[in-house]
Amino acid sequence: MQLKQTQDALHKWHHMVATRDMDYLNELLADNVVFRSPVAFHPYEGKAVVQFILSNVIQVFENFTYHREFLTENAQSVVLEFSANVGEKKLKGIDMIQFNEQGQIVDFEVMIRPKSGLEALAAEMGQRIKQFQPA
Repeated sequence: MQLKQTQDALHKWHHMVATRDMDYLNELLADNVVFRSPVAFHPYEGKAVVQFILSNVIQVFENFTYHREFLTENAQSVVLEFSANVGEKKLKGIDMIQFNEQGQIVDFEVMIRPKSGLEALAAEMGQRIKQFQPA
């Protein structure tokens, strides 16, 4: 049964990213979701901050495209390979997403290369994360 919940969640995720309409995000994130940033040592915990990060990063990325998708045997984790631009810097990366049994994201880890693309993303997101005010 887990496969169906994960596939439904991934379908919503891809639609949300493609349209840049973040309406599904609240539904997709578990209350106890953890976000592991490629530039921060400590993870961000909780729905409010993760929703803020993901809603902003979709604005920062230009020409964002997913290329490949890998699903674990238990259908609870997926790896999504992507590319994007931040200004004139190009980057490639992966999203490693773990879902709970309800199809909600409980862990979201991002890895990005090369360093120049990561630094451009860190600069843009650093300015935005300073504005985060938890509800």
